[in-house]
Amino acid sequence: MAVLFALMAATGWAMTARETTVTTRSTTSNGALVSVSSKQVAKLRAKPAQAMPGAVTNGLPTPSSAWVNTVSAQTGIPQVAVAAYGRAALQVQIERPACRLSWPTLAGIGEIESDHGRSGGSAPDANGTVSPRILGPALDGSEGVAAIRATEDSTRWHGNPTWDHAVGPMQFIPSTWATWGTDASGDGAADPNNVNDAALAAGRYLCASGGDLTTGSGWTAAIFSYNQSDVYITDVYRAAARYAAATVG
Repeated sequence: MAVLFALMAATGWAMTARETTVTTRSTTSNGALVSVSSKQVAKLRAKPAQAMPGAVTNGLPTPSSAWVNTVSAQTGIPQVAVAAYGRAALQVQIERPACRLSWPTLAGIGEIESDHGRSGGSAPDANGTVSPRILGPALDGSEGVAAIRATEDSTRWHGNPTWDHAVGPMQFIPSTWATWGTDASGDGAADPNNVNDAALAAGRYLCASGGDLTTGSGWTAAIFSYNQSDVYITDVYRAAARYAAATVG
């Protein structure tokens, strides 16, 4: 199993799913200074913790269209993204039941990373592929980011032959995508620009932190593994809690 992130003590660089940032602060045992409590995390599962399953599509459980339509109307998240988050949560529940990932957690990440594939005027199509592609800043060693050289394989995702970028609605670094990428849309390709593929990859990545995401320590560690930023943990929690609250009742 690949390491989710690596701390390089000499430089303070931290490699995560979405971006490589520079950190110089001291951390607690789980790596974060901010800690979300188990009581707070419980609010993310208030209604329903997982999408109501419909048919099996492309070998994956698929949330019912009624559930997708209702949640989309209540939250303002595009239907294709709601379906992607629900499908990912259902599939991860099968693969790693002890993780207990909730769809609002994925939705919280999706909001912070790309407004569910809509940042910068982009939009997901009916199959979930986002265009124009959403790219993070060049990982060129400038202030706030480490230097990650592009490869021939990674350049095909972002078009920069020199420096890597985080890619897609869930902002995966190409090297991380090479390990975690998956085809959840059924189009025959694992594409970080597709919200279905990216959501399932993100769910598996979070659960590989090994914790129970219904506990404060487990949830905090999982989100911190995605992006080593205390502000990020807080922002994702607030977004996820807002979506969970919006779907109560």
